Amino acid sequence: NSVRSLMEMEEVRSAEPIGFLIITVLVAVSLLTAARLLIALGAWISGRLQRYIPQKVSIAISVILVALFVNALTNEIVARGLLSLADGISLAADQYIEHGISPPLGEDQCGGPESLVPWPSIGRQGKLFLTTGPTSEQIQSYSSTEVKQPIRVYVGMRSADDEKARAKLALQELIRVGGFERSMLIVATPTGTGWLDEGAVDSVEYLHRGDTAIVSTQYSYLPSWITLLVDPPRAKHSATALFDEIYAYWTKLPKDQRPKLYLFGLSLGAYGCEQAADLMETFEDPIQGALWSGTPFPSSQWKEIVSTRNPGSPAWLPQFRDGRMVRFHNQTTEPDVERPWGPIRNLYLQHASDPMVWFSPSLAWQRPSWLIGTRGEDVSPYLRWYPIITFLQVAFDLPLATTTPIGYGHNYSPDGYINGWVTVSETEGWTDEDLERLKKALTFRTTSSPPS
Repeated sequence: NSVRSLMEMEEVRSAEPIGFLIITVLVAVSLLTAARLLIALGAWISGRLQRYIPQKVSIAISVILVALFVNALTNEIVARGLLSLADGISLAADQYIEHGISPPLGEDQCGGPESLVPWPSIGRQGKLFLTTGPTSEQIQSYSSTEVKQPIRVYVGMRSADDEKARAKLALQELIRVGGFERSMLIVATPTGTGWLDEGAVDSVEYLHRGDTAIVSTQYSYLPSWITLLVDPPRAKHSATALFDEIYAYWTKLPKDQRPKLYLFGLSLGAYGCEQAADLMETFEDPIQGALWSGTPFPSSQWKEIVSTRNPGSPAWLPQFRDGRMVRFHNQTTEPDVERPWGPIRNLYLQHASDPMVWFSPSLAWQRPSWLIGTRGEDVSPYLRWYPIITFLQVAFDLPLATTTPIGYGHNYSPDGYINGWVTVSETEGWTDEDLERLKKALTFRTTSSPPS
């Protein structure tokens, strides 16, 4: 209830703890029964072996055999079975066509009649991305100057054979629809399901009055937390392949005639594209920056920055050096446009209550830095670190990370994205009142049709 209070939710009913207690007892009994059965199995094997070999040797062999049996049972049968089930369900969801979603009709639209990307090959989330963004008419209602229809390009897993082929196809389609003729180009890496957060992509299109192009390629259809556990490099390979293709073409264009280039990624997408723009390789011709939200715990660059943050700044909202290249925001951070930036603007958006960010195997034996000193505003004051127990608590939060209200957990809000894009990119002509009006409109749209 303390967590629910911090996340502006109603408290649970008094009967729910009783149900929780019953489930706990059933799980405990099941685990104890399984443990006793394994001990009995080990004793039976050891007893048979003692007829032929010394007791100590037979005990050691029986322990090894039982361990191998448990490993085979959990990994080869249970884990593979559950993964196969999740894979089948996710594939069916990726191929599902939303009722009322029709392919674009414009010749200059990705997925349209002249598109290089066949509409049937685009997954469910890609189709939603291509057809549900703001129109130029909707953007015009927030601007007194001329606006454009935003450009979106998305290549699905079934659109080409591998990540390099998908990246090449995305570049060709981006050139065809005029993406390099816009003032801002964003290379976006989706989540594991192929989803791009509408709060992030819609907000930047409004802020830049549609003079934008967003390009993305799908690399998975499994939820991010599953992909992160079974095949995390897939996101990196896809993000790097796409960025390399886009960047190689972008650097050949005249500097005064090409768009500003940014990276964006949420969740596993942030993990994938975090190091796509290698600083050593792009040093002579750097991109303009990046916005990453909900960067998951294995992300090496994020981890290095947080661990070397300025003394006195908390892990959940760190300050890094002079803030000219890397900054951090949470859901309450306002844009700091007065503080000077360097040539590259990188921003991490993260919540203190996001388990995708703060989970770590070391939770099993080490107190985490985010529970030392002042804790985040949306972290319960009753949360204490216990060996193994806290590890299990946060681990079980992973698959439920997006079930929180918007603006908490792994559910990032348009407010945070708007503040982030204002900080990272150069937006012009927006007053505080206009930004508040846009935040309310996008928040209403997001909460009325939450992501699946």
